[in-house]
Amino acid sequence: MTARLAHRALPATPGDRGVQRPGPMNMHKYRPYTPIGLPDRTWPDRRAEHAPLWCSVDLRDGNQALADPMDVGRKRRMFDLLTGIGFKEIEVGYPTASRDDHAFVRHLVDTGAIPDDVVVQVMTPMREEFISRTVSSLRGVPRAVLQVFNPTSEVQRRLVFRKDRAQILRMALEGAEQALRLQDSLPGTEIYLQYAPESYTQTEPEYALEICNAVLDLWAPRAAHTLRVNLPATVEVFPPQEFADRIEYVHRNLLHRERTLLSVHPHNDRGSGVAAAELAVLAGADRVEGTLFGNGERTGNVCLVTLAMNLFSQGVDPMLDLRDIDAVRRVVESANRMPVPARHPWVGDYVYTSFAGSHQDAIAKGLRARSASEEDLWDVPYLPVDPQDVGRDYKALIRINTQSGKGGIAHLLATDYGIELPRRLQIDFAAVMQSVCERTGGEITSDELWKHFADTYVRPGVGGVEESGPLRAGRSPEEIEAWIAAGHGLRATVEGLTVTRSGEPLNAVTVACELVVDSRTHWGVGMADDEAEALTRAVRAAARTATETLKTLPEPLGIAAEPRTVEARTTQSHASEQR
Repeated sequence: MTARLAHRALPATPGDRGVQRPGPMNMHKYRPYTPIGLPDRTWPDRRAEHAPLWCSVDLRDGNQALADPMDVGRKRRMFDLLTGIGFKEIEVGYPTASRDDHAFVRHLVDTGAIPDDVVVQVMTPMREEFISRTVSSLRGVPRAVLQVFNPTSEVQRRLVFRKDRAQILRMALEGAEQALRLQDSLPGTEIYLQYAPESYTQTEPEYALEICNAVLDLWAPRAAHTLRVNLPATVEVFPPQEFADRIEYVHRNLLHRERTLLSVHPHNDRGSGVAAAELAVLAGADRVEGTLFGNGERTGNVCLVTLAMNLFSQGVDPMLDLRDIDAVRRVVESANRMPVPARHPWVGDYVYTSFAGSHQDAIAKGLRARSASEEDLWDVPYLPVDPQDVGRDYKALIRINTQSGKGGIAHLLATDYGIELPRRLQIDFAAVMQSVCERTGGEITSDELWKHFADTYVRPGVGGVEESGPLRAGRSPEEIEAWIAAGHGLRATVEGLTVTRSGEPLNAVTVACELVVDSRTHWGVGMADDEAEALTRAVRAAARTATETLKTLPEPLGIAAEPRTVEARTTQSHASEQR
């Protein structure tokens, strides 16, 4: 018996009261799937410890799903990318489907483009003339997979072919026999025979197994090389755990299993193609067919980049080189003439970026801790992998908008300009940027962030006052307060001085000065080659800001706050190391 999920009634919510619920959707016209029922399944207790054999179908399955299919030039760029990042099996076409597919197979052969360690794959339906023409297109290929297929689902048997199970089985065996005969027709070419029951997910499991075993029994005595069975989720029609059960069922019961490569071809109609592929591998699949970034019919094929990066993030060699993931994306976007979405896993523009203040603060602290640690293992909040491992830099990690906080702002200033801000200045500047973002209504770039910082703290207006000469380094707060009174006419209290050494690109002594005038805090920042000049600029900037503020008040103020003890401290910035 198959267990059913028990559902309980949900409590009423305030929005339910007094609101009439619209009529239900027409779900009654759809049938739920019937679970295969595999109570002794073993796949849940396994975990992935190595990558499966990957087969890219970008040039065939992916290409047929494009509004503007690839020409030979675009296909060649895609093929070279696939071999360059490590694919050892690539489906290069459906030679009988179009002249372009046949021409591309011949282009690869005639130009010697196929590396010695790469096996190309072609496919053909179970029709005598199609199989013959497909095999002929392979003349001169060193090694190739010949995939023969026929639809096996109940609905296709009934509505498309109008044949029963026995007749469909006979069709499969006739095509398999012809493929077997033709394997020796190409001297110098190794042919690997692969059978696919198209629409496997919509075929009765025991019948799909019966056909696969019948084909393998026919091939096994006379096939020269390893046999293959490919199980396509031509349409994804049930959850990923059911797909895993059905793969384990075949894996257990497949004849000649020791010499048969079991492959899966997941699609993404339910949005769970990646999960289905991962569970299928745990259930016994040796090989996965898919496309880069998931291009394919309807909602797409399974994304091989996502599968590979999921393994990589768990410390497993993905057997693909994705160290420059943006370069891979650029070639695919050019060949497909389709953009990769900004939120696509692992490669989208925003997937290593945080806008939220709490996330930004956690990332910044994680990067600082990693910089100070000798531990090699990656352990940074919100980042499952180090972006640098896939060719991204840390500058894109944090971006500023109305949701951002002081941690993210401080991180950008540190990574892009090498300047470390004291905590209270971070808070002050975060309030400034919150107001700017709310006013502009969009994202603030790093250059814009620096301009607002410099205008606010480094180079505020002069204020039309006479100013004293330069300060010397190491002056006491009382001496600085006297200097401010003489040059700016302000009774101010020096609340804090922070002296740091900024990293690249500023490479300067940086002083942050916190003044209090009539209970109001004002900040100034000075940068120079020596501390005395940086101190002078910082105090002057803070005093100018205070002066400008006083001009906007309704009546003269300027009564000094109670003086406090100030401890100037010098820290070495590590911004350059954090980059």
